[in-house]
Amino acid sequence: MATSETIPESGPNYILNGLDNALYNVYSPIVNAKALWESLERKYKTEDAGSKKFVVGKFLDFKMVDSKTVISQVQEFQLILHDIHAEGMVLGESFQVAALIEKLPPTWKDFKNYLKHKRKEMKLEDLIVRLRIEEDNRQSEKKAGNYHQEAKANVVEQESCDISSLTVFL
Repeated sequence: MATSETIPESGPNYILNGLDNALYNVYSPIVNAKALWESLERKYKTEDAGSKKFVVGKFLDFKMVDSKTVISQVQEFQLILHDIHAEGMVLGESFQVAALIEKLPPTWKDFKNYLKHKRKEMKLEDLIVRLRIEEDNRQSEKKAGNYHQEAKANVVEQESCDISSLTVFL
């Protein structure tokens, strides 16, 4: 990134040439290159802090759902991690691994607990490989009809409130 000290002799024209027409009209009255550079820097550096907050918000709000494949959601998570890194923020690998484990979907609760109780520290790549294997196994079991989901019961109450009027659907 250029600084006000590395601006060429052509000065403000060099900077103005890189601006959009609407911005050119706003900043063209400034004739001093250093003043122009500092004005642009003040304006757009404040937006950098906003984009960092936005990326962190995306990271914190990210949740995996059961309706999409885990691996596709892991890829979304990796894009968010890339955006965080691009903003100059650093997250340790063990934090990334722990965060990814916590963000697994509800039906992966048992596997999540299994991963949490592992004593050996895991790299992010290793975790993704394990998630891919687990997802493939779940899909194979589902196709074979051996996949067991938690049984859920719904109670429907009819007009009268006596016990014989309750119907349970599994």
